[in-house]
Parts: sequence; C-alpha cells; structure tokens
Amino acid sequence: MAMRDRGLCGTVSTLLLMQLWAAGTVSAQTASSSPSIYTCTDARGRTLTADRPIADCLDREQRALSPSGVRRTIEPSYTAREQAELDERVRQAALLASRMNEERRRERALLMRYPSGATHERERAEAMMQIDAVIDAARKRLGELAKERQSVDDELEFYKKDVSKAPPSLRRKLDDNAQSVAVQNRFIAAQEEEKRRVNARFDEERVRLKPLWSASAPSQGR
Repeated sequence: MAMRDRGLCGTVSTLLLMQLWAAGTVSAQTASSSPSIYTCTDARGRTLTADRPIADCLDREQRALSPSGVRRTIEPSYTAREQAELDERVRQAALLASRMNEERRRERALLMRYPSGATHERERAEAMMQIDAVIDAARKRLGELAKERQSVDDELEFYKKDVSKAPPSLRRKLDDNAQSVAVQNRFIAAQEEEKRRVNARFDEERVRLKPLWSASAPSQGR
C-alpha cells in the first residue's frame, strides 16, 4: 500500500510540476521586460489578471501589460487539446487518490472491528448460529405441518375413492397445509443461501485483514 501511495503522489506531483514548469517557462520568457500585470480571457469567458503568467490561460494568449499599455503577447503554452488532456490526467489522479483514501478508511474501520483473527472467527460463528437458529425454527414448523397433514389425510381416508366429495373445509385444510409447507421450504432455502453469502463475506474480509493484522501485530491473525 505504501508503494502505491508513493506512486500516486509521484503521478500527481508530476502533473502539477508540468503546469508549474509551463508557467515558469512563460515567466522566464517575459522576465527581461518585467511586466506588472498579466491578463487573459479563460475558457469560461472570464477576464483574469495576475502579477505572473496565469495557469488557467496556458492554452490561450495572454497579454503582459505595463502602466503605459500592452508590452507583449504571450503565445499559448498548451493547445486546447493538450490542456484538456492534462486536465483529464489531473482529474483521474484526483479520483484515484480519493478511492485510495476511501479504501484506507474502510480498512481502518475493519481493523478496529476485528483486531485479531480470533475476533473475526468468533463473529462469523455467532452469525452462523443466528441463521441456524432461524432454520431450526422453520424445520420445527415443518414437523408441525407434517403432523397436521397426517391428521388431514386421516380425515380424507373416508373420501379416498373421490376426494372431490370431501367437505370444502377439509379440502381448504389440505391446500393451506401444502402452501405452508412450500413457504417454509422456500424460507429455509433462502436462509441457506444467506449462510453462503455471509461465509463468503467473512472469507473476503479475512483476505483483506490478514496483511493488516500482520502489520499491526505479527502474532495476530495466524
């Protein structure tokens, strides 16, 4: 991570130095005449003035003014396309720096939550226990539904030759039981999928945490 940070800093520094170099070049070209004010119109139509070459106008003409009037015209240091490309590189470097800062923030938060491998595994086990408890309750309900179905089947025994002749209330019990069984089975399947998802999350976190544990305390996370 430190190497990546140094590489990013180098990229941003290089881009900024390019702009400073261009400004310095223009300054050197005009130093001999010692103008007091620089002026230009930037890409947004604003008239800018400064006591040195204006960075926002490196892609267009600038005028070096003295108290008596225009002394010289300074040609663009960059074409509009070159300036746009430079601006985009600076923008991308800033986005990369922002993403890396956010990643470091998340890693610090993760390390605070799980300072050791034992802490991480303990929370995984607790999460699994909670899901298993829900699944066990659903399976218990399935057992109750199985007993209810047996009771309905016993009542239907009298109508086994023609179930359509069974009372509507009995047929509703049969339908309700079948629907309840289907609901519980879908619920159990969803919880099993949740277990896989939670396990995968803890596995991913452990991969990220291992080097952090090693850096903070070599004896942790092993």
